[in-house]
Amino acid sequence: MENRFYTAFDTERLKEEPERDDFRTPFQIDRDRVLHTPSFRRLQSKTQVFWSGEYDFYRTRLTHSLEVAQIGRSICQYLNKTSEFLSKDYYIDSDLIEAACLSHDLGHPPFGHAGETSLNRLMANAGGFEGNAQTLRLLTERIFTARKSGMNPTRAFLDSVLKYKTLWSELKSKNGGKVPKNHFIYDEQMGYLDWVFDGRDFAIEQTPGKQRDAFKAIECQIMDWADDVAYCLNDLADSVRAGFLTIQKIEQWAELNGFSIIEGSALGDLLDAIRRDRLEPMMGRRIGKYLQAVSLEEDHNWMSAVSNRYHYKLVVDEKMREESEVFKKLAFDVVFLSTELNQLEFKGNYMLEKLWNLLCDRYLNGEGQMYHLLPGDIAAEIAEAEQPEHKQRLLCDFLASLTDGSTARLYKRLFVADFGSIGDLV
Repeated sequence: MENRFYTAFDTERLKEEPERDDFRTPFQIDRDRVLHTPSFRRLQSKTQVFWSGEYDFYRTRLTHSLEVAQIGRSICQYLNKTSEFLSKDYYIDSDLIEAACLSHDLGHPPFGHAGETSLNRLMANAGGFEGNAQTLRLLTERIFTARKSGMNPTRAFLDSVLKYKTLWSELKSKNGGKVPKNHFIYDEQMGYLDWVFDGRDFAIEQTPGKQRDAFKAIECQIMDWADDVAYCLNDLADSVRAGFLTIQKIEQWAELNGFSIIEGSALGDLLDAIRRDRLEPMMGRRIGKYLQAVSLEEDHNWMSAVSNRYHYKLVVDEKMREESEVFKKLAFDVVFLSTELNQLEFKGNYMLEKLWNLLCDRYLNGEGQMYHLLPGDIAAEIAEAEQPEHKQRLLCDFLASLTDGSTARLYKRLFVADFGSIGDLV
């Protein structure tokens, strides 16, 4: 049965493709192309909260993405079954949701948000670095084909991962010339933004920044909430298992911030689960509550007549959203700001900066001895680039593509005298 929710506008691809007899839907093809890329597989060795590889129970970017995809599909299925606006032949596509969720962290560099901050600082004079903007770059220009021409996504899929729709230069101008920290796309990606909306301009009130970024297709809204659910619950469980969140620390934090720990409260349930060693079941029940705490409401805007993807808003129960914010704040204050994690973030930043400076001198500035330090195809692409900013972007692509482990090994091969041999792999 044909799904009337989507039209040819939504399934159009960035570039025309030869017709083929394929049993899959366009959105299933999008999902499958993401799954079969090295960029997706590399997420298994990229930091989610803790450095990958230290212990086997920590979540990595890959397991996080898989969990977000499961939660996203479940939210989609719940809405399709319960919303008065949807029906058997008019529904949100769960394969499209899965593709968006699997892809949402595709562009994140090694060492988690610390690596993202480092690369953004190093790219301050060349358009910045942002994990979501890098995801857009991978999908449209870098992955899937040997020619590094991108996976040729459908319009609906590309739009589903566009959490931010503000250009780097727009944020910089809005901030009085200060380099943006995050939440932007690259200036050179304006064309993709234009294609997603088929040349239509934003409403006058959707100024660059939060106002514009809040304008999301329904699939992007679902992906965003699924990411929040996985982040505030599953990452919290990892923090407890790793010993960063203890009963004493939670109680002290709750008292300091004025949050209740009585029975039935969010923190009270967390403390009870830790005491009874029932943390995973408690988190599983919470996920079930969060994914069913949603509904749809109609929306009328400048895109709602063009695509049903903009005809609906995701409404999340306010109590559940507030509870998730408590869990996120707890994780940020106690875990992410901890001395132990900050020391590792400092080390990751140090390695990325040392590698960046060395490779810039060699391939961008022509300084030092002409050793072959980069893979041949990457070095050739940098050499062929005409603009300095383009060369820097390509070098940034390389460093962003590395995993935690491959970054550390490359650093040690280049800077630690007694590490490495002529036969080992970077």
